[in-house]
Amino acid sequence: MEHSKKMKILAKCALFGAAIIWGSSFFVVKNTVDIFTPHMLLGFRFTIGCILLAVIFRKKLKLLDKGYFISGAVIGFCLFAAYSLQTIGITDTTPGKNAFLTAIYCIIVPFLFWAVDKSKPDIYNYLAAIICIVGIGLVSLTEGFTIGFGDAFTLLGGLCFAAHMVAVAKLGRDRDPILITILQFGYAAIFAWIVGFATESLPAVWTFDSVLGLLFLAFFATAVALLLQNVGQKYTHPSAAAIILSLESVFGVLFSVIFYGEALTPKLIIGFVLIFIAIIVSETKLSFLRKKAPEGEMTEKACE
Repeated sequence: MEHSKKMKILAKCALFGAAIIWGSSFFVVKNTVDIFTPHMLLGFRFTIGCILLAVIFRKKLKLLDKGYFISGAVIGFCLFAAYSLQTIGITDTTPGKNAFLTAIYCIIVPFLFWAVDKSKPDIYNYLAAIICIVGIGLVSLTEGFTIGFGDAFTLLGGLCFAAHMVAVAKLGRDRDPILITILQFGYAAIFAWIVGFATESLPAVWTFDSVLGLLFLAFFATAVALLLQNVGQKYTHPSAAAIILSLESVFGVLFSVIFYGEALTPKLIIGFVLIFIAIIVSETKLSFLRKKAPEGEMTEKACE
């Protein structure tokens, strides 16, 4: 019992660590895509991440079987699609907006999980969805009520991140999270290189800052953060994991303002706040507002 409780606490710490790393990665990606095209950047990120984890945990590789490769392929494709859309999106939007619009996956997860696990969303999920839509409108819609190219791709990326979380929850169940992480990196790298070489080209000039950014994204924002997510999510319900990981949007804006110089307008701030409120409503069901019954009263009710 005590061991299980400790694992859940450590799992939540792992998810929180992933949120901080990812929050810091948005402005790094924004600067790096000035040199590397989106899919070439992803190809390097996932290849380095896969090789790094495969070398560190090489003794575990003997446990791989057909089931792992099938699950890894599905999860890896969802991961590739999510990062592909998000990275393309950030080329035409700010790091802060990219971070918050990506965070809509927290709202989508309960509905996707319902489709595959028969876990029906409640009134709070629906309320959160409505609040989130209003927030997204404030963040992404222009005065002419149109949505920019970058914001649209970012929103689609958020949908794919939700699909990735649900895929990890369903297909990663009863499987080693480290092996699942290695495989999804491998598959995502293959997909990225295929699209990259078909539609893009390698950069003609490699700057020191771009290489440094690439290494940070490959080691920390890819290998370390996704490993933390998969380990943490293994011992945490998808909805609870989503609320912790959603903090990456807050850190994303914070780092973007500090290091990228992003300007925040009242309209953007209100939109960010609404999206974050929607995430809180969806994942906590506002339980922190409901008073807990005194211990003696709870005991009496339990005995009735």
